Amino acid sequence: MLRLCLLAAQALSLAGAALLSPGSCAFEDSACGYEWDYTQLPWALHGEGHYISVDTSYEGEKAVLSSPELYSEEWSCVRLIYQIATTSEASPDPARLNLYLRQEGESFDRLLWSAKEPSDSWLIASLDLMNSTKKYKIVLEGEMGQDKSASIAVFEIKITPGYCIECDFEENHLCGFVNRWNPNVNWFVGGGNIRNSQSVLPKDHTLNSELGHYMYVDSVYVKHFQEVAQLISPKTMAPMSGCLSFYYQLKQESSIVFTVYLRDTSGFYEEIWKTDSALSADWALAEVDFDAPYPMEVIFEVAFNSAKGGYVALDDISFSPVYCSNQTGAPFNPAEAGCNFEEDLCNFYQDHKDGPGWSRVKVKRNVYRAGDHTTGFGYYLLANTKFTSQPGYIGRLYGPTLPGNLQFCLRFYYALYGFFKMSGTLAVYIFEENHVVQEKIWSVLDSPKGVWTQAEISFKKPMPCKVVFVSWCKSFWDCGLVALDDVSLSLGSCQAADLLLPNPGECTFEKDECMFTQKKRGRGSWHRRRGPTPTSYTGPKGDHTTGVGYYMYIEASNMVYGQRAYLVSRSLRGTSGKQCLTFFYHMYGGGTGLLSVYLKKEGDEEEIPLWRRTGEQSISWLRGLIEYESDRNYQIIFEAIRGVSMRSDTAIDDILFQARPCLEVEEIQFSSGYPDSLNEIEY
Repeated sequence: MLRLCLLAAQALSLAGAALLSPGSCAFEDSACGYEWDYTQLPWALHGEGHYISVDTSYEGEKAVLSSPELYSEEWSCVRLIYQIATTSEASPDPARLNLYLRQEGESFDRLLWSAKEPSDSWLIASLDLMNSTKKYKIVLEGEMGQDKSASIAVFEIKITPGYCIECDFEENHLCGFVNRWNPNVNWFVGGGNIRNSQSVLPKDHTLNSELGHYMYVDSVYVKHFQEVAQLISPKTMAPMSGCLSFYYQLKQESSIVFTVYLRDTSGFYEEIWKTDSALSADWALAEVDFDAPYPMEVIFEVAFNSAKGGYVALDDISFSPVYCSNQTGAPFNPAEAGCNFEEDLCNFYQDHKDGPGWSRVKVKRNVYRAGDHTTGFGYYLLANTKFTSQPGYIGRLYGPTLPGNLQFCLRFYYALYGFFKMSGTLAVYIFEENHVVQEKIWSVLDSPKGVWTQAEISFKKPMPCKVVFVSWCKSFWDCGLVALDDVSLSLGSCQAADLLLPNPGECTFEKDECMFTQKKRGRGSWHRRRGPTPTSYTGPKGDHTTGVGYYMYIEASNMVYGQRAYLVSRSLRGTSGKQCLTFFYHMYGGGTGLLSVYLKKEGDEEEIPLWRRTGEQSISWLRGLIEYESDRNYQIIFEAIRGVSMRSDTAIDDILFQARPCLEVEEIQFSSGYPDSLNEIEY
């Protein structure tokens, strides 16, 4: 096995276990109450090197290490110092270290962070934990992958009150702040009675002592015009807004530009502060309003113009959830710019001059026309612009005003019917409040007919703006229907949102079967598929998640009448209180059989029936809701039974477990035969 960085670990170890806060551990002579799962690979404690590790000398897939029970009503920062070591080249399934949050009352652990990059030395990860009234545990999971010679070591776990972007630079790991290396100018640690540069200041700000530490950058080695040094904070891992403050000293003989930026995951820079003084002989306080609704890094940048430029020193970065400038008014809530149209149009509206191009409609469950996307039997918007009062067969739907200078991700679902050519029949424009001209940011090119398809658009405008949905027909003779549903807006780019870690307890089947397995695999089992099923007049045309993604279904042509297929969850943690299970099912076809959901508690032989549907239900994806309780570990089982004919394909998608009662309750949990409203269409 590879030799791990013991010297670095020793340098980073804390003064003593007695000084450690709850949940923190330097692994000097004990695991500080951390326990490993004895059914998995063992962790080895190396007291002489102050670290704990797992490697491939034992056979197994992973090792699990869980903290004692912790509690904090305030924000906390978890700092993890670790190393992943390997001797082999890039592996398709490399070793990985994961960190989970296990909250009281939750059946699933929330993945907060994951790393797989091997290194020759220790690395540091910083993770914000939001304030909560629930007790929790930190769970570390080392996955060994397919690497034959991998090892994972954890040198230190430290949990401190506050935020991860805060730092006084008194500890060796510098709170996870890193210098972006430059051949000529870089940020260095100053203080500690080390006089290695003319620009070292006599005292730091934190301790007001020569023994204290701070960060500094000077111009001694500048060789080119506009040499830049950057100090980069840990990435924020939870939405934050408030006041960012820090202390700095600046001495310049020629112009120095000291700037603070925010940088998002797509690499976009936003300037939030710049020094306005030429000289600061003493430590000066800087305060700036700070908004990080999505993952951000704070970058402290100094640009020099000559080798005699001077220096900048930085210390005591802190954060408060209260804005510095005493801002009034509620912050913008992106949820107010979304709508599922179940109750009304929310904050969307139409211009009376355009006429009623968009109508709010509801389609009862039937086998001819798809219902809405939200539930399959709710409301959505339908544009029929053939008879609008305006020329050009145009229908416009205006959204609420959005603030400027924010990155947004707009997502919505649309379906098209009756067009010969679909290109351009639905478009999205941005209307800036101070401009008459609208900018087109998206238009449909092609789409499966009658399938709810997801679109997502990232945009950012400097001025306040509105999103406008435009339905358009090329002519009276080529004019169909445009359906719109489940409009949502979130902060950050859609690409950044895609990089976020998945919600625990959610399975869309886009990548795999998630927490589910099958009792028996074969032609007569559940299959993961995208697009329509092979048999006509049965099964979905696309999935529920995006319209072009994956779902699970049974292929009736491979089965005999009455044959069963089981999709079984892994063992889930029992909790007190009600749980809510949401999923979408598709039962279309004249010979459709049964779909049932069961609860199986640990230690019980019998399975408890929770929900059942029999026979053809709709051509739409329909939402299922189940409220249940289990104080013991349990499994959820989806059972599909093949019906009397080949037209008996049954599908499920978008399964979600939530640790709370259902906000709505289905009136009928068990039904047989056709629903009373089948084949009725209501506008």
